[in-house]
Amino acid sequence: MFIAKFYWRRIMNVYYRLLVLIVSVTGVLSFTGCNKTQEDASKSAAGTTVGTEIDDSIITTKVKSKLLADPDIKDFDLKVETHKGDVQLSGFVGNQAQIDRAIVVARSVEGVKNVDNKVSLKKDSVTTMGIKVDDSVVTSKVKSSLLADPDIKSFDIAVVTHNGEVQLSGFVDNQTQIDRAIDIARRTESVHNVINELQVKK
Repeated sequence: MFIAKFYWRRIMNVYYRLLVLIVSVTGVLSFTGCNKTQEDASKSAAGTTVGTEIDDSIITTKVKSKLLADPDIKDFDLKVETHKGDVQLSGFVGNQAQIDRAIVVARSVEGVKNVDNKVSLKKDSVTTMGIKVDDSVVTSKVKSSLLADPDIKSFDIAVVTHNGEVQLSGFVDNQTQIDRAIDIARRTESVHNVINELQVKK
């Protein structure tokens, strides 16, 4: 219940900020005599409206909450990205049954149009604390490098690491960004392999 309230507060906070932004943009456009409509002003470069982005973040939050509440998969670091109702799942789990369960849970969420499974099986089931710490350091380094790169600078790329194998997932604007993200991840210290699950926004 606490988690649901926490996520709901975060969603509402984002909603109000976006609402203020829309009102501000509309006011500026009206003042300058610009003929653009509010819908034109709220569209992003990828053709996604602010309303769609809010819907996508609500879906993402609902899917994450359901995954965390499920006893069979709650202990795994599964990433969830949503674009126009299409949900992408990524991360590492121990067996195929857990992948199947995650897909069923995601599909059960209202508003989900499609579930794209990018979840990988762990190559071994034995993970020491040292490896977990190293993996989290690698994940942090890759995320920092992606955010620092002027061609990417994306919060929409999920990064998960297991035994030095990095999985990139999420939605980006073009193939060039995918290639750049893979290159950045490969050049990061201690990365043994990069699994690309990134998709270009439609």
